[in-house]
Amino acid sequence: MGILIKPIVTEKMTGLGEKLSRYGFIVDRKANKIQIKAEVEKLYGVSVLEVNTLNYHGKRKQRYTKSGLLKGRMNHFKKAYVTLAGDDKIDFYANI
Repeated sequence: MGILIKPIVTEKMTGLGEKLSRYGFIVDRKANKIQIKAEVEKLYGVSVLEVNTLNYHGKRKQRYTKSGLLKGRMNHFKKAYVTLAGDDKIDFYANI
């Protein structure tokens, strides 16, 4: 698997993509900004102006069921917000 795991396709990120040319991705937790920038430029053929990253800690979850209390934790993950230079755009729906 590469550095980019999946794009973030939400209403908020779609709005940011249209207005500010900013796109979000879930990325490998060990990837740095230089690697993320190179991967986006290679995969989508755009020029990247800026990369911001955020590390998310997995939340603890519990629920009550018939068989008792179930405890667990969501996975840790890393987000990257990529700002494109100029009039470059990424169309996530082109392959559908």
